[in-house]
Amino acid sequence: MQDLLDLAFDDPVAAVEVAEGLLAAAADPLQHSFAHQALGIVLRESGDVDEAVRRLRMALRSARSSGSDDRLRDVRATYGGTLVVAGMTRAGLRQLVLAENGAVEPGAARVRVRRAAVLAMLGRHAEAGAVMRAALEGIAAQGDREWEARGRVWLAHIELRLGNLDRAEDQVRRAAGLFEEVGAGLERITAEENLAEIALARGDLARSLDLYARAWAAYELSGRSAKPDVVGHWATAYLAAGLADEAVELLDRYLRQTPALSALEEAEMHLRRSIALSAAGDAEGAYAAARLAADLFRRQRRDWFATRARLAAVEAGVGLGKRPRTDAVAIAAELDRDRADEAPVALVLAGRLSRGAARVEFYERAAAYHQRANPLVRASAYLGSALARDELDDRTGVLRACAAGVAAIDEHRRSMGSSELRALASTHGRQLTEIAVRHAVHHPRTLLRWSERTRATSLAQPPATSDAASIPASLAALRDNGRRLVEARQDGVPTEDLEKEQLRLERAVRAESHTISAAGDSQRSASVEEIVTGVGDGCLVELVDVDGVLHVLVVHNGRVRRKVAGSTQEVADLLGPTSMLLRRAARGRPANTADIGRRLQDAILGDAVRLIPDGPVTLAPTARLHGLAWSLLPTLHDRAFGIVPSAGQWLRANERKRPTPRRTLLVAGPDLESGGAEVPVLAKRHPDAVLLDGRDATLAAVLDQLDGADLAHLATHGRFRADSPLFSALDLADGPLTVHDLERLKSAPYRVVLSACESGVLAPVGAEELLGLAAALFSLGTAGLVSSVAEVNDRATAELMVGLHDALARGEDPAHALLEVRRAAAADPVAAGTAAAFLALGV
Repeated sequence: MQDLLDLAFDDPVAAVEVAEGLLAAAADPLQHSFAHQALGIVLRESGDVDEAVRRLRMALRSARSSGSDDRLRDVRATYGGTLVVAGMTRAGLRQLVLAENGAVEPGAARVRVRRAAVLAMLGRHAEAGAVMRAALEGIAAQGDREWEARGRVWLAHIELRLGNLDRAEDQVRRAAGLFEEVGAGLERITAEENLAEIALARGDLARSLDLYARAWAAYELSGRSAKPDVVGHWATAYLAAGLADEAVELLDRYLRQTPALSALEEAEMHLRRSIALSAAGDAEGAYAAARLAADLFRRQRRDWFATRARLAAVEAGVGLGKRPRTDAVAIAAELDRDRADEAPVALVLAGRLSRGAARVEFYERAAAYHQRANPLVRASAYLGSALARDELDDRTGVLRACAAGVAAIDEHRRSMGSSELRALASTHGRQLTEIAVRHAVHHPRTLLRWSERTRATSLAQPPATSDAASIPASLAALRDNGRRLVEARQDGVPTEDLEKEQLRLERAVRAESHTISAAGDSQRSASVEEIVTGVGDGCLVELVDVDGVLHVLVVHNGRVRRKVAGSTQEVADLLGPTSMLLRRAARGRPANTADIGRRLQDAILGDAVRLIPDGPVTLAPTARLHGLAWSLLPTLHDRAFGIVPSAGQWLRANERKRPTPRRTLLVAGPDLESGGAEVPVLAKRHPDAVLLDGRDATLAAVLDQLDGADLAHLATHGRFRADSPLFSALDLADGPLTVHDLERLKSAPYRVVLSACESGVLAPVGAEELLGLAAALFSLGTAGLVSSVAEVNDRATAELMVGLHDALARGEDPAHALLEVRRAAAADPVAAGTAAAFLALGV
């Protein structure tokens, strides 16, 4: 009959069938006790805890009637654990003590396994570890493989909570081997879950996300829903990746689809939601969820979890303007006593709410966690160190601590193949960066070093793909969906179902990209000396946002000088009217941009304009200013200028060698008002160019020819996706070419001209990071792009593009070629507005 209890874990449907058959066919109370116990286990594991408790009480009655003390103890152990899951902690522990009293082997060891599991659920991990190790000695001696495997899974969980990652992984792998040996396929999924959580604790985020996705798929294949703790840990991995909205959506979707949760699961889910909502910026929702979780944990006597819920409540409360110093100090003391990974966060929070010597003491206690395995924990520790040095006016110490903290964030990011995750991960270092630039602000070279240390770092590492030789099924399906959408729109048939499928496939492509590990190391940040030498007698202007104020660094002739300009809010207020004026020009209506141009220049450059010498200039704006039509600024309108994400990216672009032979690609996409009128003209002037237009301008053909091209001109409509920048796309004959497609190129084109509307728009994400079509090409190695950052007039664009290519053919770089275009367009308001929307990015 013991097999029936094992079956309840591995094949619940079969277990229910067998148990109900026993209840119907036999009057033997011993058999009834096994049947009710099995049904109780199935009900508990499926989330119907109240019904599970009822069944297990029936099992207890049958066990008493059977006259077997061992049978009664075994049922008591299951019943006790289920009572704890139901939130009745004291009653559950009492049943477990009764079950263990007088128990002999092999039953005694199984009871201890369940008691240790309950202690772990309550957060009493040290006590749970001692009980579980003793239980495993007895079970291993008896050769009970299945129970040994279950015990080792729980011991792995316990070791992980105690910070013993190597021991935890060893226990998981031993458990997985035992589950494989006895054929317990469903329980083996728990090993995948544990390995995912261990990978996350180590900081290997891509592997963690991959393992969680595999566990989820395994549950779906088995017909079972994933357990709440799996979903909760997966949400934690999303948060580590900077995907706060995805974490909230995952948790909320699971709660909508799950009819019932046990009391323990409900409390844990509220805590997970609180942390996710806080990261997503919903302090009010986070505070309410954390308070509810803390109250539930207290009722369940789960102090370990209650402390973490209280921490979440204090963090959210601070965001709402509350200053609960007493709670923060008590929580920090508890977590610090336990040497928990959350301790540095709690200690920093307590320090922020304290004053004087107490504040410094809290910060310094947080700094003591700088040797932890998880790089995000180390980064929090270095934040504590930086804040302590700040209190002591130790500028050198502040910058040293911030450098170490940012290095920990870099370590966290380097394992990620996804350019999106690398960009988002920089959010974890935002506070470190803000402190560093604040202390560096009065020293121009130090400020330049810190600006470069923390901007556009995701572009210094090429994106990784699952397999460069083949297209993942999800991306192939998305491409096919795009083709069918094009055909449906051309035929005038409804597209609602295809659009829903597109969103589903986009989620699949995005999720798969998150699980890919990095292909290679990122390039180091350029040093100030390298930047100054590289600029020489030219001019680099780099903008740095310091506490909401723009600081302008001008590098020229071996010097780095600094001026203070306007506030970022002042600039933000001007961006809307600027876009409106460019849109008017694109639609053929007069638009006087002189006044807005002067106001932009005063706010963005201020007195630094006087430091900029005559001649070409390279600008490295803040991430949020990349989409500005920079030629509207009077000092830039009649000079050659290029825009770069960072000085380091500019230096790398200058080092890029042009390919040989020099192959040119010309592409005309569908539905352009001008029909891509410049493309036939350019084809005549470049008879050796590869021309793809009409039905020939397919996604596969364009990607094939883009690979390694010297110059690619793409006259296609573009769509910037602010909601998901990596799905920003260029429209081709058979569907959209997205950033995910571009990232699969083996060799980036040297220069690219994108004549579509908004094709050069880059989304600011994380801390000074960028995503979009242009960012993808930069990260792959493209040296220069010409693209638009606003709506453009198709007919005016066609004429301007011919002039641009004439200048490029004469050997001009994109910045000088665009200058010629602006000069030629000056007499025509529509052409001038269109020319202003185009930028030279890179070199």
